Amino acid sequence: MVTKTAKDKEAGAETQDISLPTEQELLAMPESAYMNAIQLAFFKNRLRQLEQGILNNADATTENLRDTQFVPDPADRATIEEEHALELRTRDRERKLLKKVQQAIASIDAGDYGWCEETGEPIGVPRLLARPTATLSLEAQERREMRQKMYGD
Repeated sequence: MVTKTAKDKEAGAETQDISLPTEQELLAMPESAYMNAIQLAFFKNRLRQLEQGILNNADATTENLRDTQFVPDPADRATIEEEHALELRTRDRERKLLKKVQQAIASIDAGDYGWCEETGEPIGVPRLLARPTATLSLEAQERREMRQKMYGD
């Protein structure tokens, strides 16, 4: 349940009286409770933590690349450059994941989170626990992968 105090209403902020469930409690909820306020709050919290972790990693990478020292030995320099290239590839993958995380948070705010974009059916709590940015049900994802494998799309 979300409640607002008079001070919060003035500031436009919300305080949450919801205590977030554990994964086991989430899985134990009946199907009729699918994407209720408690589940949405759980996933929004998980996505916010993931988003913050990605942003922290990006900051750490920036600092690491700034602190690079000149190394006269070509082998050492090559090793350092390879480590930087690997770190930049990892950050590029995280940049793409960050976009998906932010889209998932926006879909929670829009009320669309947890529902398959292709079929409109529930994605399912177990799948969302494994991949909180999922936009397709398992069956729809399998069909898409099969089409990609067959037609190279």
